[in-house]
Amino acid sequence: MATKLKKDEMIQTCLGLSSDIIKLMVEHIWIDYDKTDVLYLSFRKPQKAKKTVETDNDILIRKDGNKIVGITILNASAREK
Repeated sequence: MATKLKKDEMIQTCLGLSSDIIKLMVEHIWIDYDKTDVLYLSFRKPQKAKKTVETDNDILIRKDGNKIVGITILNASAREK
């Protein structure tokens, strides 16, 4: 069973991700997390994804044409820094 990240660890993890997220060249990011341990990053509201690309590491990339409109991360708390 995955352990929950402590508040300080979560902040450090988010700061570490920030440089990678900036490379996506998006204007806004909406972040949602639910109790089923799924983290949603949306770059457009409403997201209106027309295609989902599933990776082999529980990450779903939501696309509208060639543009990435969101990312869904399954088992988010089990991720390493």
